[in-house]
Amino acid sequence: MSKYRIQSILFVFIAFMLGCNEYMIVGVLPDISREIGASLSSLGYLVTVFALVYALSTPLVTSLTRYLKRHQLLYLLLVIFLLGNTWTALSTSYLSLLLSRIMSATTAGAIISLVLVIANFVAPLDKRASLLSWIFAGFSIASIIGLPIGTLISTTWSWHASFWLISVLTVVVLILVCLYVPKDTPQAAPQKGQKQLAIFKDPNIRLVICFVILTCAAQYTYYTYIRSLITDYMHLPASLLNLLLLLLGVAFIIGNKSGGLLADHGGLRQLPMVYLLQTLLLLLVNPLFKSAWLAFAAVFLVCVCNASYGAALQVYFLDTAAKNYPQSMDLASSFNSIFANVGISLGSFTAARVAGLTSIGQTTYFGAVFSFLATCLIWLAARRLRAKEAHE
Repeated sequence: MSKYRIQSILFVFIAFMLGCNEYMIVGVLPDISREIGASLSSLGYLVTVFALVYALSTPLVTSLTRYLKRHQLLYLLLVIFLLGNTWTALSTSYLSLLLSRIMSATTAGAIISLVLVIANFVAPLDKRASLLSWIFAGFSIASIIGLPIGTLISTTWSWHASFWLISVLTVVVLILVCLYVPKDTPQAAPQKGQKQLAIFKDPNIRLVICFVILTCAAQYTYYTYIRSLITDYMHLPASLLNLLLLLLGVAFIIGNKSGGLLADHGGLRQLPMVYLLQTLLLLLVNPLFKSAWLAFAAVFLVCVCNASYGAALQVYFLDTAAKNYPQSMDLASSFNSIFANVGISLGSFTAARVAGLTSIGQTTYFGAVFSFLATCLIWLAARRLRAKEAHE
């Protein structure tokens, strides 16, 4: 097996591990609720806080590449991540859970950002979009394998065991990173923070960033309580829960791989129709609850649509930075993960509020509102990009 292939598999495996850590909490919230006596609506804030800390800390931690080589920073962050996740596995109270999740979140975003920028240098140009789409698919693989297995482990033994599994995976990843991650990826000369932020002056970058926030908010208004939606509102058999979560993970994989194709054939210009379809589907989910399998099919298609932006926007961010803002390259590599988590924070907060004030079943309507706004923004960004290319 070639070194590039091993590196590619490793990069996807890292994304899988991080996805398990971030998303597994969604599947085990009911079990945590029973153990520590906290309501589901309050536990939803664990998702919110994790995503918010993830978003705020990622650019700050990534900026440490001014002082360390990328591989050195990656080693350090993986060790801290291991400690944070192990703390989660040992937690027995809401406060301990919250603090441990904050510790994990401070490193997770910077880890995936470093992996994405290293992959960008490692991959041949003709394979770059495909590799990036597979790395994003690693998060979906976590939904396919990690989320159902974590839920199964939680319901069979305890939710603590689910996080112990992630700690074991992290040790494996750390060993492989030391062996296979390149130590010589080119780095720009150290820049002052103000110069790294120059990319935010680009109006189209700002539009696309807002799109990422809103489309991830659309996802997490319903996905934060996906287990309850499936069992309590669609009334699908609890015995099928792991299989159904597995199918939603497949949907995310399909979306990510479709995103890789979109990145090669028009990029973000192809996204407005995808997210208009997502909006319509989200509006249909609640009315379809009485037809359980149709409601689940709608959620499946929403997951496909929702995951379609990753590779196209990652290529857009990196190409824009390389062409116009080379000093912002490392920061631009983290935009997807940073602003996706701003959106996750917004969506999970909205979901928790809706669950507390009305019902979990109403969350899909709020998701549709976020999705419609996202569609408008990506349509405007695509239109401006076409006009700019025509002018050039």
